[in-house]
Amino acid sequence: MRRLWFLATLGLAAAEDGRNAWLRYARLPCDVVKQATVPGTIVALNSTESSPVYSAGQELQKGIQGILGKALNVTHETNDGASVVVGTIAAFNTSGISVETPELEEDGFWLSIKNDTVEIVGQNERGALYGAFEYLSMLAQANFTEVAYASNPSAAIRWINQWDNMDGTIERGYAGPSIFFEKNTVISNVTRVADYARLLASIRVNGIIINNVNANANLLSDKNMAGVGRIADAMRPWGVKVGISLNFASPQSFGGLNTFDPLDKSVIAWWTDITNKLYKYVPDLAGFLVKANSEGQPGPITYNRTLADGANLFAKAVKPHGGIVMFRAFVYDNQHLNEANWKDDRANAAVDFFRGLDGKFDDNVVVQIKYGPIDFQVREPASPLFAHLKQTASAIELQITQEYLGQQCHLVYLPPLWKTVLNFDLRVDGEKSVIGSDILSGKRFNKTGLTGYAAVVNVGQNATWLGTHLAMSNLYAYGRLAWDPTVSEVAVLEDWTRLTFGLDEIVRETITRMSMESWPAYENYTGNLGIQTLTDITGPHYGPNPQSMDNNAWGQWTRADAFSIGMDRTVKNGTGFAGQYPDEVAAVFEETETTPDNLLLWFHHVPYTHVLKSGKTVIQHFYDAHYAGAETAATFPQQWAKLRGLIDQQRHDEMAFRLTYQAGHAIVWRDSINQFYNSLSKIEDAQGRVNHHPWRIEAESMTTKGYRVTAVNPFEVASNLKIVQTTGNSTAGSVSATLNYTAGVYDLAVAYYDLYEGRASYELFLNDRSIGRWIGDNEYKLGYTVTRGIDGHSATRITFKGIEIKEGDVVRVDTRANGRETAPLDYVAVLPPGVVD
Repeated sequence: MRRLWFLATLGLAAAEDGRNAWLRYARLPCDVVKQATVPGTIVALNSTESSPVYSAGQELQKGIQGILGKALNVTHETNDGASVVVGTIAAFNTSGISVETPELEEDGFWLSIKNDTVEIVGQNERGALYGAFEYLSMLAQANFTEVAYASNPSAAIRWINQWDNMDGTIERGYAGPSIFFEKNTVISNVTRVADYARLLASIRVNGIIINNVNANANLLSDKNMAGVGRIADAMRPWGVKVGISLNFASPQSFGGLNTFDPLDKSVIAWWTDITNKLYKYVPDLAGFLVKANSEGQPGPITYNRTLADGANLFAKAVKPHGGIVMFRAFVYDNQHLNEANWKDDRANAAVDFFRGLDGKFDDNVVVQIKYGPIDFQVREPASPLFAHLKQTASAIELQITQEYLGQQCHLVYLPPLWKTVLNFDLRVDGEKSVIGSDILSGKRFNKTGLTGYAAVVNVGQNATWLGTHLAMSNLYAYGRLAWDPTVSEVAVLEDWTRLTFGLDEIVRETITRMSMESWPAYENYTGNLGIQTLTDITGPHYGPNPQSMDNNAWGQWTRADAFSIGMDRTVKNGTGFAGQYPDEVAAVFEETETTPDNLLLWFHHVPYTHVLKSGKTVIQHFYDAHYAGAETAATFPQQWAKLRGLIDQQRHDEMAFRLTYQAGHAIVWRDSINQFYNSLSKIEDAQGRVNHHPWRIEAESMTTKGYRVTAVNPFEVASNLKIVQTTGNSTAGSVSATLNYTAGVYDLAVAYYDLYEGRASYELFLNDRSIGRWIGDNEYKLGYTVTRGIDGHSATRITFKGIEIKEGDVVRVDTRANGRETAPLDYVAVLPPGVVD
């Protein structure tokens, strides 16, 4: 299909807060509007207001008015004039409109644009709505091409998982409180819920789980069931079905039984009764999501029952109502894993628990499998469990909320990561078995109806939905990839950019370039070669803390010591994980020579001096990659700055702040990881960069007033291992130093720590002239999991650019502590132009 893109010089846009996301329907320039041919009437072939076809008619009216400035009436009866007609195949036939379409699958649609006639035909009502959004997307991108094509989904299940708690908090949520719950009940005003459903419908998502997988059984009260009914009513017009997560022990903890054994007759009766009651409140309830026997959650294994016994308990309860059960494969024992046992491996758990159960699940159970064997890391091999469930429906679990990947404070465009899994060929029985196009589509093992996708999203009440504007590209792309996993992640990104920020080519090129650079950069400055993200896995999962990966039962081990690093997952000498893959793939991962370098440390334990295919040693690659990643992140604020005036000021300023923060935090990551492994291995950086910072003045070496020198934990998150903090929690402090740099223009960067429950004040001076002042208040501006410690989560930098400095000048930072925030300072950097530090 040929696409015509029209360039337009746009004036300075009005401020936007991100609430409309990619459904802005911004007015196209007048010279572009003149090229559009749009019929004079909209005919929506359903007049019931809860119908997705009715919603499609209203959306078409709103979109055409916004994009083209043309006010069209919506009717529900056909006429002889030129019209945009939207409805199901059945409705077209009933109305007397003759339409020939290729075979449409469930949720599929046919879109025909010819002259002044537009036909949008859905296999069902959702499909018709999806076709309407497709047409509006074309108009919004100034694509006025005549087309006639069918579009069908790759998989039937395209769901969202929200990890919302009933008290209004969100586990791993970085965009404010829940839109579904508050004060342990369902929220009363569901306007934002309906807005969310509209966004989801526009990317062809057809189901949502509204509460945390670590579920609260109180959701099953009559009052809260009624609340779930209100949510379902708000989402139904957009074709989004609602489901809920269940706590396996609810019959005991909520129902008053003395057991939750899935084979006990009283438990079966209790769940049947509860399920029937739920369906009275929500007749089209999508079904249940269950997390069992994982991370302390109860499950069937408590009673020596199988996971299939547990899943089938719920499957039988929802079966009469047409519901399904998504049963998570994220099952492992975090109490008894022992790193000292060379054979112990959390990565083995999913296959060990599930492969013997293939074919034992009821036909309305779908096993929901995380894309990798551990937990949403920056790079993991594809889960081998997909190859073992030949007779059991399966779905992939992705994560849009950036739990381990910068928590929406770092730009990370995720589809290139997802594609490493979706495009992976498992070679089951020696045949092509690509996870996205073959296995999740159901084609490979002749599964029909129940395969697909689930993504943990965790939107909140923040106007931007996810806490930051650019993170919304991940939500948009998820919907597109779930519909068609073969679509180009670049093409999707470009569509999203045009819909979100307009048609300017510089904007499109810049955001595309930054986004496509972002995941490789994040992998570089966090954890590479398959070692995982190297974040604080026992804490917030945000900043650097590589030693937290080991010496605990969580099983995300690196097994790093003074000489070597990596998990030996070979069959011949290690945990045997490589052998869980089909033979062709297993053979590749079994040997260091054939394992890709980017997964080397996932599968092999090697010396730091092991030489990679690139010719570098493992440790030198670590050093170089971390510097390269930070250098890439440093370009993001510069690239974004060039878009000033091409994007509305509000969204530009909000993203500029976050990208600048990311550039500084990338340096925290770079220095922490490099310093840790340098300390452990005692191997120097061949380029002499690690632990050598010629442009820094360490705070502990400056003249101090009201400050004391302290160490930090973990040690590597402080430059030169020391910092200074005020002697009291409300006292003033000052550090100063005489500069010995050649006269010129420099950037001045101050490294400090921004803690929760405190708002220390800072002011930077040069020769008693104030350069700038700021408050330690990132916890009010950014959404990451806050910390009360001086660590890799709270470490940050602020930079003042273009400062004229001459030799002998005195730099000074005056501070005042507040609350827990003792105005901690690490260093001041005096940076020549172009030097990242």
